[in-house]
Amino acid sequence: MPAYHSCFLEYNQMVGNMAILPFRTQFRGPAPTFTKDIDIIDEALYFFKANVFFRTYEIKSEADRVLIYITLYITECLKKLQKCSTKNQGMHEMYTLAISKFDIPGEPGFPLNSVYAKPINSTEADLMRQYLQQIRQETGVRVCEKVFGTDDGKPSKWWLCFAKKKFMDKSLSGPGQ
Repeated sequence: MPAYHSCFLEYNQMVGNMAILPFRTQFRGPAPTFTKDIDIIDEALYFFKANVFFRTYEIKSEADRVLIYITLYITECLKKLQKCSTKNQGMHEMYTLAISKFDIPGEPGFPLNSVYAKPINSTEADLMRQYLQQIRQETGVRVCEKVFGTDDGKPSKWWLCFAKKKFMDKSLSGPGQ
């Protein structure tokens, strides 16, 4: 069975070789506004449980690179949410994780430099960092909503059981984190 790929093939802007896709968000950033029902983050959350088991992933479009990044970031969110017992604590952890320093493609700590193109100049690097930060902020909120979406307010074991999985055998955090 092949991995799931993004259906968002229309975009107007790219940074490196990654599409700048619109999504619904409450956070400021370079992402275009989006008004439809399903966006790239919803798509990544929907396909996460199936895609996370794949060790390889064939990239068919620039939107797939966004899907890969979000999938890896969801795993990082789940690792943090394992330690949280309430939704408020989880939201605080997600905000802290989203704004913490992170590597972008082209930097030595980024795990998939072979798949992503390095930004060509500092302006493009800033745009990429802002876009990824906006994705991280919105993804964190949505993951927290999914994990703590139970009636009793406790974290969902059906989401947290995926925290140890490594999509493509990669992790956005360094070894031992």
